Amino acid sequence: MRIAQVAPLAEAVPPRLYGGTERVVSWLTEELVRQGQDVTLFASGDSRSSARLVRAVPEGLRLAGIRDHTPSTLTMLEEVRRRADEFDIIHFHIDLLQFPLFRELFPKCVTTLHGRLDLPDFHPLYRAFPEMPLVSISDDQRRPMPPVNWVSTIHHGLPEQLHRFRRGRGGYLAFLGRISPEKRPDRAIEIARRSRMPLKIAAKVDAVDRGYFEDTIRPLLDHPLVEFIGEIDDGRKGDFLGAAAALLFPIDWPEPFGLVMIEAMATGTPVIAWAAGSVPEVIDQGVSGIVVSSIEEAVEAAAEIHRLERGAVRECFDMRFTASRMAADYIETFENLRCGRQPVRKPALSNAFKGDPRGMDAPAGLPQPS
Repeated sequence: MRIAQVAPLAEAVPPRLYGGTERVVSWLTEELVRQGQDVTLFASGDSRSSARLVRAVPEGLRLAGIRDHTPSTLTMLEEVRRRADEFDIIHFHIDLLQFPLFRELFPKCVTTLHGRLDLPDFHPLYRAFPEMPLVSISDDQRRPMPPVNWVSTIHHGLPEQLHRFRRGRGGYLAFLGRISPEKRPDRAIEIARRSRMPLKIAAKVDAVDRGYFEDTIRPLLDHPLVEFIGEIDDGRKGDFLGAAAALLFPIDWPEPFGLVMIEAMATGTPVIAWAAGSVPEVIDQGVSGIVVSSIEEAVEAAAEIHRLERGAVRECFDMRFTASRMAADYIETFENLRCGRQPVRKPALSNAFKGDPRGMDAPAGLPQPS
């Protein structure tokens, strides 16, 4: 199959540092090539790929200091349109700009929506172009949307060998990601304090969140249990997660997926996460982590987390969150689009959550979401 992958231009594919969408695009592209597909990647010129690379801009726009990415993205889309006959499937990872430009080509197009969809700003466009085939990265991500053409829910996946499995109980709680109000690093610090467990925070601070960091988080860092490391690259991420007793994922927003959860699982490190967004789909309660709904439950979970077997955590990753599984799901979706078949609806919930995640039974002694 001839597949065009159309990536965001903010970062390289894969990104040098932070950049979840570009990282997923890279893993998917490489695995599609490995599985024998003919893939062309439209991305920034500093990207690295075994696919055929079309360099839409010389380098990722964020590091180049370019704030408005729209002109460069539209220029890339014009090149994709010009070459559309070369592809059986055009797979977009750039949200919305392609909708009016590719309307007559929708039968060979599909867009994966990587971000939050609960904000109403863009809903008028989804209503205006309901025919565009869409992929969600969790079932929960779909909830706020108007009627649209969902063709699959496909959870993210990592290369199996990206992070090495680590044995042992780990020596600290870990927080990895961004410093922002919706990620709630303040909750992570409170959990560590109450649990009397060390907390290491490896996180970037975007310019938009600098005020929140200075006013809310920096005063909380002056504690002997809390260590702020800052942003780390992929080379350090496996060691950081693998040496932790648990990853804290104390979010306060409808997380579309939460890539860091499966990165931790790949190392064998269990996750303590709030019951919000995609979390109940990703975590197998009492196996790969503990889903909680309060600080008190999180503190209890931190005391019990050593009971979870790290080998079982890694098994959950191997069964559900590999790049090979992700690519196979996309290939099936692409084939359905090519042949005009209706998609077969596959539930995306984890084995632990067959219905309402708040109605499940947690193993004895582990907190349930309330």
